[in-house]
Amino acid sequence: MEPLFSGVSNNAHHLYTLLSCIGFASKATVQITPDGLRFSVEEGRVIQGLAFLDKSLFTSYTFNAPTDTEAETNNESSQNVTYPHFAVSIAALLETLKIFGINELTEPNREKSITQSSSAFNAPALLMDRSCILQYAQHGSPLSITITEAGVKTTCELVTYEPEEDESDIPLQREAIIMKIIMRSAWLHNAIAELDSSSPTILKLSACAKSEPYFTLSGAGGPFSESTVEFSIDQQNEITNGAGAGTGPGHSTGPSQKILTDDGSSRTRATRAKLAPTVTETFLVSPPSSMGERIRQNYRFVLVRKAARAMSVANKVSIRGDRQGVLSLQFMVELEDQNGAVGRPVGAGVRGPSGPVCFVDFRFVPLLDEEEIEMGLDAAVG
Repeated sequence: MEPLFSGVSNNAHHLYTLLSCIGFASKATVQITPDGLRFSVEEGRVIQGLAFLDKSLFTSYTFNAPTDTEAETNNESSQNVTYPHFAVSIAALLETLKIFGINELTEPNREKSITQSSSAFNAPALLMDRSCILQYAQHGSPLSITITEAGVKTTCELVTYEPEEDESDIPLQREAIIMKIIMRSAWLHNAIAELDSSSPTILKLSACAKSEPYFTLSGAGGPFSESTVEFSIDQQNEITNGAGAGTGPGHSTGPSQKILTDDGSSRTRATRAKLAPTVTETFLVSPPSSMGERIRQNYRFVLVRKAARAMSVANKVSIRGDRQGVLSLQFMVELEDQNGAVGRPVGAGVRGPSGPVCFVDFRFVPLLDEEEIEMGLDAAVG
């Protein structure tokens, strides 16, 4: 009997890198689809992490859909709810992948040194005989991970569990997006690390397209005074600042604000090579009239901090918010091939000239009323 799913990867480090971004919970819900594996973790229905392992990350990907699933394959309204899914310990899965892949790219200069000399007994020869096989036989079966290296085979079977029946994604209303900001992930990572030093309990987000400060993140509720990181957006001649977030040097020669298109392009793009890098590539803020000109939302800082791993490995981040206040942090991760080169952003799971590009998504539920905010502040004081 053919297994429901079987996938072969020659680079377990890619799988480990993506899954470690959402390793903040004890269990992950895995959904097998014809296009890849969808991993979802959540905590208290207020934070959710999503990682999609596209089938392009596997050298071989086989999904034998059950008979009752095939009929739903082309049903767009089903949202793949009928595909096989199960829960598994994310910590155990990461430890298993670490056995195989964690040492592949931990030494930056390793590839340079091993390419200088090669024999049947050194690393290049051994890398020729490596594979990591993931297999799920049928409903209720364990998730089998077989690692083969230099003729030695190791198999680990992880117990699978029934996912919670009422588990669902935190909804992001894509037709009601009122904020979209794209920047280098390092800027956001530095900002969160800066705010974390004051041990805040509340993260305050403020964004406005018409007046300064344009985009700020503030930490409140800690034992110290409130701290704020302010980001600059694209100004005249594309010279910007990134105050307080560890950004590079920059200055502004004019007060006029440039209009950015959805893809981040601007009219003075040709001058960028001679000027400081911009902090934001895309800055689109359009709050409803009931909010006024400025968007203000509050989130639990400890939850946003759980995305720090994704911030550190990603190249770019798309910060989106809808009218309900749900915050989405979508990270673009450019994975490295074994030759150490980095691919270009060409799309989810699509291989660029040197490596694949994948996405990790976090969603956060806001603190909606003053009572919730006061509870967070009281918890810090207590």
